[in-house]
Amino acid sequence: MANEQPTDQPQPARCQLCGAEKKTSACHGFQACSACRTLIARVRNQPELVRRIWLTFQDEPILPRGGSAPAAGETELPDVLDGKRYRTIDREQNKWYLSISELDGNPVEVFASTAFDRDHELQSRISNLTTITRLISLILRHIFLGERLTFAKCLKQIKRSSRQKDDLPDMLYGVLSRYDEAARREAEQDRPA
Repeated sequence: MANEQPTDQPQPARCQLCGAEKKTSACHGFQACSACRTLIARVRNQPELVRRIWLTFQDEPILPRGGSAPAAGETELPDVLDGKRYRTIDREQNKWYLSISELDGNPVEVFASTAFDRDHELQSRISNLTTITRLISLILRHIFLGERLTFAKCLKQIKRSSRQKDDLPDMLYGVLSRYDEAARREAEQDRPA
């Protein structure tokens, strides 16, 4: 049998990841070439890098494996973040300070404040601005960290923005919570009997 090849010589196989016909070996349950084994190691050891690359090309976050991700709403930022503060002046000459917290150079939180926090005329504007910045921060964490957006999270941020009864965030929460069963039950419990 002159046409048979020796059995001790490895035969080229097809890499399960890139599809190339190359020498492969087992790596975390895949038959992978050397380049793809390097990729598998990167994914395993630096998942945040993969998430950032994914979000560069996709609008939706990478879906976590069932049971391995924190429960919805538990995305937690580090205790210390880099940030920048910007001073701006509105058309009425009020100074505002916009602070942007960053993670890996990406904005993940926005805060706004003014030196006139005690000014009653500005209170409603401040609560409205707080609502805006809280919702923008939620969106930024979705974009850059893959945090899942939910209606309940939006309601929670709107409710936390309210500074007094019947301000705009309080009214928004009251109306929008009618569309959420859990929030509706909570609102009914808060009403005086």
